[in-house]
Amino acid sequence: MNSDFWSPILISLQTAAVALFIVVILGILIAKSMSRSKFKGKLFLETILLLPLVLPPTVVGFLLIILLGRNSIIGSILESFLGQPIMFTWSAAVIAAAVVAFPMMYQSAKTGFLSVDIRAEEAARVDGASEWKVFLSITLPLSAKALVAGVILSFARALGEFGATLMFAGNLPGKTQTMPTAIYVAFESGNMEAAWLWVSVIMVISFLMLLSTRLLN
Repeated sequence: MNSDFWSPILISLQTAAVALFIVVILGILIAKSMSRSKFKGKLFLETILLLPLVLPPTVVGFLLIILLGRNSIIGSILESFLGQPIMFTWSAAVIAAAVVAFPMMYQSAKTGFLSVDIRAEEAARVDGASEWKVFLSITLPLSAKALVAGVILSFARALGEFGATLMFAGNLPGKTQTMPTAIYVAFESGNMEAAWLWVSVIMVISFLMLLSTRLLN
């Protein structure tokens, strides 16, 4: 097993880990603000947030190109700031993985926050606790199972991302080639031994993560 074998594994793990960091922060913050709030257009906004869950990954990749490609306003700003286009970089792979994994974290976090007894939060507020302290000492601990499940499922989804990554980040060996894209290339080129090895690795990781979510129940 040489560096050509380990490179997609390491890139996948690094990409999924950074994407997970992003979706955990955004998922928790947005889910907390949305869980018990009521405002006009909430249903529409939530539908947009969950859309990557049902959209084909290639559609997500296409939309990322439109929104962040060098011909877009945002893409032009990022290019001038970074000194290069965001597409076909490792950062693009992280963005693609984060976008498709976000709905998992958001939905799990929202479910967890809604399961918290609001009377416990109100009692803490009556005792003088700030909103931040209520969140850290009451809300987070009581929704921990749902949050952990969201973390695991989000990481697994980011690890297995293929379509959006291939379109937006490309398949550059040693740079943006993740396990799913490496499996595709190996299969297309007839290198079944390498394909099976990468398939085995990602199946073992995914199985252990899915098993851990089951053990939480």
